[in-house]
Amino acid sequence: MADLKARPRPTGATAVLGRAGFAHVTSVTKGELDIVTSPSQPGFNPLDLLYSSLSACLVLSARIAASQMGVLDRITELTADVTGEKATEGPSRVERFNIVFAIKGDIDERTRQKIAHTAEEICTVSNTIRGNPEFATEIFG
Repeated sequence: MADLKARPRPTGATAVLGRAGFAHVTSVTKGELDIVTSPSQPGFNPLDLLYSSLSACLVLSARIAASQMGVLDRITELTADVTGEKATEGPSRVERFNIVFAIKGDIDERTRQKIAHTAEEICTVSNTIRGNPEFATEIFG
């Protein structure tokens, strides 16, 4: 597995929801967005955010992988398209993530494969999803 020494960045988010309206999410670094729930509303719903987190992490990790391999200067664009399939039984969850990488540039297929697989090893989000993280929940009034 890839070992990275990154400068820590504050992470976390808070969602607030009133009796009506959208859930409003604010990151610890002051990013903001509203969460939609209707299928016809443009915007992000919670599953979109999960897929977005994975896709963003994968392309950022692919860039790191390409740099480590010494081929970043030959890459013109990295894309990770992430969708999923919900489980039909048991608790509500994503049962399968479908990831389609597009790695454009002057590199061969073997190098593309290595970049994609290394990106999955580097990506904190993919590593977390594959694991079984502990939840520590506190409840206040």
